[in-house]
Amino acid sequence: MRILVVEDERKLATDLAKALAGAGHVVEEAGNGEHAWFLGDTEDYDLIILDLGLPKLDGVQVLKRWRANQRTMPVLVLTARDSWSEKVEAIDIGADDYLTKPFRMEELLARVRALLRRQTKHSSAMLEVGEILLDTRHSRVTKAGTPVDLSPLEYRLLHYLMHHAGRAVSQIELTEHVYSQDFERESNAIEVLIGRLRRKLGADAVKTRRGYGYYTGELDEGAP
Repeated sequence: MRILVVEDERKLATDLAKALAGAGHVVEEAGNGEHAWFLGDTEDYDLIILDLGLPKLDGVQVLKRWRANQRTMPVLVLTARDSWSEKVEAIDIGADDYLTKPFRMEELLARVRALLRRQTKHSSAMLEVGEILLDTRHSRVTKAGTPVDLSPLEYRLLHYLMHHAGRAVSQIELTEHVYSQDFERESNAIEVLIGRLRRKLGADAVKTRRGYGYYTGELDEGAP
C-alpha cells in the first residue's frame, strides 16, 4: 500500500517510515503543510498519516483543503496530548482516526491496518483468496497452510491485489502502489513480479483480464 507520512519532526518521520516499510508499505514523506497538501491533492495514496502541527500550513487546513477537493483517502491524524479541540475539528472535517503523541508504533500500525481494511471492506487482518492466506499483521503468506517465501516487492504486489480482490488493477496503478517514486525499475517490472508470484503460488493465483490488468479471486459483477 502507498502511504504518505506528513511529519516535520525528523526522527519521528524516519521511525514512522521505517516501521511502515517494514510492514510492507511504500512510504513517501512530506515535512511541511504546503508540500503535504500538494502531494495529497495530486497523487493517489491508500492512506495518509498527518501531523496537525506543521510549518507553512497546519494540518487542519491541509485536511480541509483535501476534503474540499473531494480527496477521499483515509487520513490518520497525529495530535499533541492537550490539543483536544484540534482532534474534534479534524474529525469533523474528515479525519478517519487520530492518535495522540507519544504513541507506541504497534498501535499506529494496528490503526493503519484497520483503516486500510475499512477502505476495502475487509473485516480481518487476514486476507484470504482461495488457498492463499495473507497475514497483514506479520507480513506472512501461506498457501494451503504452507508458508510461501516472498520478496518485499512480491509481497507488496500480492498485498495490493488481495486488498482489491475481484477488481482488475492496471499496471500503472500497481506500479504507483508497489514501487517508491525513486526506485529504478524496468518497463516490464510488474510483469516480472506477476510471473514470480505465479511460479510460487500457482498459475491461477493472479489472473489477467486483457486490456484491464491483473486480479485475484473472481471478478465482481460490473468490475472492470
